[in-house]
Amino acid sequence: MYILIGGGGQVGYYLTRELLKQDHEVLLLDKDPHRVEQLRLELGAAVTRGDACEARTLEAVGCSRADMVIAVTGDDEDNLVICQVAKERFHCERTIARVNNPANEELFLMLGISITVSPTAHILHLIEEQIPHYNLVPLLTLSRIGLGLVEVTIPPDSPAVGHDIKALDLPSSVNIALIVRGERNITPRGDTVVQSDDRIFALTTEDGERILRERVLRELPLEDARP
Repeated sequence: MYILIGGGGQVGYYLTRELLKQDHEVLLLDKDPHRVEQLRLELGAAVTRGDACEARTLEAVGCSRADMVIAVTGDDEDNLVICQVAKERFHCERTIARVNNPANEELFLMLGISITVSPTAHILHLIEEQIPHYNLVPLLTLSRIGLGLVEVTIPPDSPAVGHDIKALDLPSSVNIALIVRGERNITPRGDTVVQSDDRIFALTTEDGERILRERVLRELPLEDARP
């Protein structure tokens, strides 16, 4: 794959290094000449000076043939512009943007960015894993297909506890892909019974996420479908 990366900070550096190890064709763009000089000492020709926000720069580095464009600068506005130019001007279908402020994530998705990655949200998620919590946490958004990967930890007072998945009466827009119970990874079936503190991972649409919240985090009537 030919992958363009905008932003020569630590994220861009490590990402470029690892992708090169996987034998991808990678070009890292940064507009700071001093930073470019530093990066070239290790990454060589995989680094070039240029402003990835500018269409002429992207054109010069062959964005039209890029399989993927990744924007990981420290500025959300720049990341959005990079992905938008790549998508609209050069018809790059796969774009990934770093979102530093989680409040901006919805805007990125509305504007068609394929995947957003929020370090802040990820760190909050890691913190929540160390603290008793019962929230639904968005992990990944795939806006192009209208789906998101979410994790929800089942509270002891959830109306879902003691009932099987079939009894949750979830719509087809919610696909429970995995249940983590302690050290066990469980591939869910219709007769899998939900237990307190289960971590449920699901692929879901926005409407499906709302219904999942109602089913497992609110007191709602739930029929027991077990025999």
